[in-house]
Amino acid sequence: MLPHRLILRLNIMMTLATDPLDSARPPGKAGDFDFLNGSWNIQHRRFTELSTWDSFEGEATCWSILGGAASIEELRIPSRDFHGMGLRLLNRERRVWSDFWMNAKSGVLLTPATEGYFDRGEGIFVAQELDGDQVTLVRGTWDQITPTSCRWHQATSRDGGAAWTPNWVMEWQRSD
Repeated sequence: MLPHRLILRLNIMMTLATDPLDSARPPGKAGDFDFLNGSWNIQHRRFTELSTWDSFEGEATCWSILGGAASIEELRIPSRDFHGMGLRLLNRERRVWSDFWMNAKSGVLLTPATEGYFDRGEGIFVAQELDGDQVTLVRGTWDQITPTSCRWHQATSRDGGAAWTPNWVMEWQRSD
């Protein structure tokens, strides 16, 4: 018997592969993440289990490889002795981006990735996760993109996307 998390992941993959809206959404293309290339200072706000916002500073260095079909982010939060990596990969056949995360302490690429695309200057990425027996949608959004700044924010939904609860905001300011 397959583990419940694996079954959920397989269901997500089958749903995304046969998504009827797939042809209606803008295609992902190489270079979509080039706006991140360079060095950044980041102001984080993360919602805690105590129902308060925790604020802290970080920094990142980002670059594109493979002709813009992959984007790598090295995130550093010195005050918390934290390092992580964002890895964004373009599936050229499906024309969709997968956004993965890895905490340097574990060295494990977390799955499922959020998957998404850019439309009118905003990147929207969604995944389904299992929290106990509860299916939770996780949405990460890149917006307010300018040559010197951008924002990434995350929210979750436990009701299929009818309502979203924000839990993380990252305000990026170019430092190079």
